Amino acid sequence: MKLRALRGATTVAENDADAILDGTEELVREVMERNDLHPDDMVSCIFTCTNDLDAEFPAVAARRLGLSTVPLLCAREIDVPGALPRVIRLMLHCYADPEVEAQHVYLREARTLRRDLEAAQ
Repeated sequence: MKLRALRGATTVAENDADAILDGTEELVREVMERNDLHPDDMVSCIFTCTNDLDAEFPAVAARRLGLSTVPLLCAREIDVPGALPRVIRLMLHCYADPEVEAQHVYLREARTLRRDLEAAQ
């Protein structure tokens, strides 16, 4: 097994606790499914949100998924003028098979953040 970092992002329609939790949960589930991950494979996860999202911590959604032993951290994204609004990003550190290519996940409008990965979505 090899330690790797997986990236992902999604957008939500509004600054609402349920929207943040639902969007984060969908993102984490998708990263786990595409990379065949189990909680025991995970080392840590960092979530960031744009400044317009403050109704809930994205880590709460990860806890709802059962990631109770994975260290989680939430932080603010840099507020760059003209940047995509209402974005939740993650960087998940995990152990994975080095022979299997990492699957980064960008959902909804966040796909525009990584057009180079669009074909893999």
